[in-house]
Amino acid sequence: MAVDAQARFSWHMLGREPRSEQELLTVYASILAHGTSLTAAECARMIPQLSATSIRQAMRWAGDERRLAQACKAVLEYMHRHPIAASWGRSDLASSDMMSLETSQRVWQARQDPRRQTASVGIYTHVRDRWGIFHAQPIVLNERQAGAAIEGVIRQERIETTQFAVDTHGYTDFAMALARLLGFDLCPRLRELKQRRLFVRRGTAIPDEIATVCVANVDTAAIEAHWDSLVHLAASVMSGHASAVAVLGRFGSAARGDPLYEAGVQLGRLLRTAFLADYFVNAGFRRELLRVLNRGEAVNSLKRAIYTGRISAAQAKRTDEVQAVADALSLLANILMAWNTAQMQSMLDQEMSRRQPMPAELFGRIAPTRLEGINLQGVYRFPIEHYTGQLLPSQTAPKTRAAS
Repeated sequence: MAVDAQARFSWHMLGREPRSEQELLTVYASILAHGTSLTAAECARMIPQLSATSIRQAMRWAGDERRLAQACKAVLEYMHRHPIAASWGRSDLASSDMMSLETSQRVWQARQDPRRQTASVGIYTHVRDRWGIFHAQPIVLNERQAGAAIEGVIRQERIETTQFAVDTHGYTDFAMALARLLGFDLCPRLRELKQRRLFVRRGTAIPDEIATVCVANVDTAAIEAHWDSLVHLAASVMSGHASAVAVLGRFGSAARGDPLYEAGVQLGRLLRTAFLADYFVNAGFRRELLRVLNRGEAVNSLKRAIYTGRISAAQAKRTDEVQAVADALSLLANILMAWNTAQMQSMLDQEMSRRQPMPAELFGRIAPTRLEGINLQGVYRFPIEHYTGQLLPSQTAPKTRAAS
């Protein structure tokens, strides 16, 4: 409620001010029921003021029109209003990573998780270098994640991203070319040594020192011949007429021999070579990418602490239902990080008022993902009386007597 009083994410979900305390609690219950492994009946036992029926109705309503995603963005903006957020990293750097949530084998999106050997659904999350989730979407396991990575960057309008870090599963040569045409650089952390080879234009003289890792086979004439088609393809993705997931599914490895695919791969190899040159030589750049990827892992650990069970078959019948789970889980994670950020900022302000200013590199390493002071179990008590002025201002406004 302390975060809602500042970010008013409940207002974003309703599109207006809550009409009563009961309606406000119903919004909170719908977030908990979607974003945790609790059922509507279990939430009703933890929030005695509500019934299981009303919570189920609120869950159906909250999953419509991406209300949870709008609330998640409102909390993220509130979190980044704190000055301490500027010390955590760059505003134009982000990363993405996937976590799997166990579910029933009857769910059509479920696939076998190779690590846990259970039927699972993937939740692909985009995290800023300054912490906080700005996009999340369900994906099918064991498939390339490059399309989902690019889609999450271009479908949000409030955050400008110039460099985007991914792991090996979120990268292909064609995806690297498409990302550059869309206005940002895809920065992969590559796993296998054969993927770190350098490619240069045909006929380029290669120094003996790098001859074993460099290949001069890039056909720039093919790139020039299909440049207009590549730009048209990127424009279709940017305008929303085609999704990045569909485009990269069409121009995957099975499209070998297609002239447009070959041109995109040639361009992607040149961009990958330029990226690897910076990655190997610039230690500061390498540390930034490692840092933001580690933050994505930390956020996934936080989400696992929140969602401790499995997605029921009733919550995964349609794509929008699984999307509601992803958005609600991201919203709860952002709320926890925003609350920790506010507490950290308060303590920092107190320390700076007592002594000399503390260097940013000291508190910039403290993550807002700690759970030690947060209890996720038990009966929930919402002290609405402390936040009525911020959340329900019309109920506290003085009543004016109508003129007789």
